[in-house]
Amino acid sequence: MVEDQNFENIKKLIGLKVKKLRVDAGYKSYEVFAWDNKISRIQYWKMEKGTNCTIKSLHKVLKIHNVGIADFFVSIKNIN
Repeated sequence: MVEDQNFENIKKLIGLKVKKLRVDAGYKSYEVFAWDNKISRIQYWKMEKGTNCTIKSLHKVLKIHNVGIADFFVSIKNIN
């Protein structure tokens, strides 16, 4: 179904943007980022892969990067 595919694409874009924020912050490893910020490594890995992301966990990660949720979603369209 088209709506399901669009949702899957949105999840993947969120994951790519979360990963970009981490890399831009100087972290090569998702594990080190998760450890340093007291986030479950598995949960964070799933977020970056676009397979599992709650608003609560996304909000926590965005807070670490000092990014507002509205700004985050606006910036998703700028991912290469």
